[in-house]
Amino acid sequence: MSIYSPATRLIGAMLWLALLVPIPALAGPDELEIAVTKKGLGKEVLITQGTKEWYMLVEVTPENTVVVRQEKEDGTYLVDESETHDRPLAPGEVDAAINDYVNSVKSRIPKK
Repeated sequence: MSIYSPATRLIGAMLWLALLVPIPALAGPDELEIAVTKKGLGKEVLITQGTKEWYMLVEVTPENTVVVRQEKEDGTYLVDESETHDRPLAPGEVDAAINDYVNSVKSRIPKK
């Protein structure tokens, strides 16, 4: 039996979660923010750094795979390309494509 009320425990848990969740506003303008989300059988990644944005979507269907890559700066597209593969990529291949893309963006960012 806890000496704290359920409301107190809930508030405490919420405070701990707030500390664990990254806050984008605290990231500096030169730091990369990376968000990867699952989209059906594929995934998408959004990388931002100040006014620069990199985007990749790997859309997997039972028949094929479409990969979209975009790069924007100040709202202007610098890269907007797509490719279609004649087979569905396996989950490991999707992860490898996403990791390669993230690493390629990281390698092109000038170091201070």
